[in-house]
Amino acid sequence: MASVLGVVALVAVAGVAGSIVAPVSAVAQTANSIIVEGNRRVDAETVRSYFGAPPLTPAKIDEGLKALYATGLFSDVRVSNRGGRLVVSVEENEVINRVAFEGNKKVKDEQLAGEVQSKARAPFSRTTVQADTQRIIEVYHRAGRYDVRVEPKTIDRGQGRVDLVFEITEGEKLGVAEIKFVGNKSFSDWKLKDELTTTESNWLSWLKNTDVYDVDRINSDQELLRRFYLKNGYADFRIVSVTADLDRKKEGFIITYVLDEGQQYRVGTVDVVSNIKDVDPARIRSALRVAKGQVYNAELVEKSVENATIEVSKSGYAFAQVKPRGDRNPEARTISLVFAVEEGPRVYIERIEIRGNTRTRDWVIRREFDLAEGDAYNRVLVDRAERRLRNLGFFKDVKISNEPGSAPDRVILVVQVEDQPTGEFSISGGYSSSDGFIGEVAVSEKNFLGRGQFVRLAGTLGENVQGIDFNFTEPYFLDYRVAAGFDLSYRETDSTSYSPYSTTTGGGTLRVGLPLTDELTLGLRYTLSQKEISIDEDDIATYGQISWALLEVNNDPAITSAVGYTLSYNMLDNNIDPTNGYLLEFKQDLAGLGGDVNYIRSTFDARWYMPVFGDVVLMLRGQAGNVSSWGGEDLRILDNFFKGPDLVRGFESNGIGPRDLASGLDGSDPDALGGTLYWGTTAELQFPLSFLPKEVGLKAAVFADAGSLWDYQGNTTFENIAGWDSNLVDCSALEGSSTKGMNNVCVADSDSIRSSVGVSLIWKSPFGPLRFDYAWVLSKEDYDQEQAFRFSGGTRF
Repeated sequence: MASVLGVVALVAVAGVAGSIVAPVSAVAQTANSIIVEGNRRVDAETVRSYFGAPPLTPAKIDEGLKALYATGLFSDVRVSNRGGRLVVSVEENEVINRVAFEGNKKVKDEQLAGEVQSKARAPFSRTTVQADTQRIIEVYHRAGRYDVRVEPKTIDRGQGRVDLVFEITEGEKLGVAEIKFVGNKSFSDWKLKDELTTTESNWLSWLKNTDVYDVDRINSDQELLRRFYLKNGYADFRIVSVTADLDRKKEGFIITYVLDEGQQYRVGTVDVVSNIKDVDPARIRSALRVAKGQVYNAELVEKSVENATIEVSKSGYAFAQVKPRGDRNPEARTISLVFAVEEGPRVYIERIEIRGNTRTRDWVIRREFDLAEGDAYNRVLVDRAERRLRNLGFFKDVKISNEPGSAPDRVILVVQVEDQPTGEFSISGGYSSSDGFIGEVAVSEKNFLGRGQFVRLAGTLGENVQGIDFNFTEPYFLDYRVAAGFDLSYRETDSTSYSPYSTTTGGGTLRVGLPLTDELTLGLRYTLSQKEISIDEDDIATYGQISWALLEVNNDPAITSAVGYTLSYNMLDNNIDPTNGYLLEFKQDLAGLGGDVNYIRSTFDARWYMPVFGDVVLMLRGQAGNVSSWGGEDLRILDNFFKGPDLVRGFESNGIGPRDLASGLDGSDPDALGGTLYWGTTAELQFPLSFLPKEVGLKAAVFADAGSLWDYQGNTTFENIAGWDSNLVDCSALEGSSTKGMNNVCVADSDSIRSSVGVSLIWKSPFGPLRFDYAWVLSKEDYDQEQAFRFSGGTRF
């Protein structure tokens, strides 16, 4: 209404101006012919300047009126003719003394002050105030409060000054009560909700804000749904409509997605056509990530275009473009792909401008580009840099746009970023069957001093373990895309029912990570550490003669100097909660480059995830390891593998493998000695508990494990140890499978299969992932130690 009245007033004034133009234009030919009335703070000469130099034509008077209103300094401007002179009568707006907010409890004054345009010492404008009122309402809408009421009021302070006060009634928060899907047949509601960033309100709402109805978030969720369906082969997918209905009874919005899934496509033929003479299509084909017969995946098509573009660039064609084309065959449900290599327009990057970074250094952003000033412009590589910047986690938002350069073949890349906090103070808590209750306090920063470096300091305190760790990582060592860093640690572990000795370990590791490809990574490391084991002499009888003898041989502090590497190939769709893909990891360490310990340790771990039907995911895992000494040295007991529920659930920590049967003569459990060889397999079906809200984060699983740990290698020559009685134990009198005497030492050692089946409950809780396993052992050795229930978990809170 205020805006309408303002327009009417302006039209009326313009009409008056038009009626007096004729006599004025004949008389008022100088600036002195303009009389200004009603001004108090604005100088008269300033008012006259808006009408321009004489002669004062009707057009100039009209423009002057509009310009005066546009300043926001005046609430009313009138012109008239008096004695052949132009009289300009003004009524000045009041000046805002201060801006205040009342009634706001959920939104701070600072946030509201940053939204409104009305500022202290600025002219009071009713139009601006009305716009500010709407801005405040929008702030509350984004916070899920749609019952908000905002009423602006003024308090006269005299001398043309007023206090502007926004009285706010916040109302109750209205979240998302329910998310519905109509038309989805291939994926369940539970799975689709898992793809969205918007969540439903539930008893965990006090820990989150994603259940607030936000139009921008809904629009983003639509794009996430499209990408999800395109990734799973539904190339015809479309969102028919999205509606949000306010349900007062449920105190929230009901969001309904109407979907048209279409049919699932597979990849038909894959071909490469090169329109550049010297570019071999066969070379480009090797860079593609798609193959005939696989489910069509739009993300893999994008990745193929990126890889092919880089491959063409290596051939010297910096302006080349790779354009994909898909030919659908609805009857066969296939999409045949053709990647066309063409010479693109010759456009160069004039410069790269970085804006908005208040903390992160410019060079930290620039190094994510495979392009620099003067290089050929390539949209694929620009998009790749934008993805890298987003994945850093340093910024709230990243947007790369183009601006025209100084010539038609020049372009300016504008990188707009917004820094966000990257430091973290965390308190961790958890419990495990072997370590008991454990807590950790850590301080970390992943963008240290704006240089992109990762620093972390953590202290651990538990029932049976205490320690401190420091980690540092430089992601671009020597300006190469190589992550280098070091780790320092000190840890003390007390003896428990799972381990008859205490250990003290301190040392450090130097490491380098080399990304050979986006999926294949090589990690190199060097570790120098000292480990000492000890046992209280008063407990010798409790732990058995062999444990005492082993400790007598092994209790001197030993320095381990080892080099190693890790080769990993990661094709998982999600590193945190994978549902598809596989991960292969091979590790090898060589100890003996100095120090007191010589061994070669090799391990392999493979995991494969595959959706079976609906939301059920099959996980298969295989693992194996071997450690052996070299140079004529014996393995220390702590250099062996110790396995339990991490290999086969249903057993205690260190509950599988070779044991000292003599240590159990007093009725206690025989001590674990560890082994040098192990293997294990796991098959697990994971599925959501769909009768519970998705936000509860509960999944269940059924599993089957099988594996073995055997071949104890250690020092068993104890005749020269004081107090050792070689005739103390008669091994033949002890019950145990495959019991063998080693210099009258009774070591039970068997490569027989241990197996179990069970059920699990997996909770993605607000405090981190928690897991509950209950297993039934199917096969074991007599000396193995069982534990049916196992609980583990805990992370930052």
